[in-house]
Amino acid sequence: MNISPDFGAVGGIGDLRLIVGALLTYVLIFAVLMLVVSAIVWGIAASSGNYQLALRARTAVLVAVGAAALAGAAVALMNFLLGVGETL
Repeated sequence: MNISPDFGAVGGIGDLRLIVGALLTYVLIFAVLMLVVSAIVWGIAASSGNYQLALRARTAVLVAVGAAALAGAAVALMNFLLGVGETL
């Protein structure tokens, strides 16, 4: 049995795919910018002895890496979930 979602049944699915693709691109760009800025702040704060700011900048670096990974893997994750859904 081969059951898959009917994406053609939704009106305006092409526009929705363009919007989602653009949003994922913006998320990826902002995550990389946040990563660069946070890494710079982390380095400056650690070298100047401000360990509280360094801790917050390190947290921001980890959040930026997570956001970039999720945005980059969103399409692959969705395809995986659709594939798993077909086998149920």
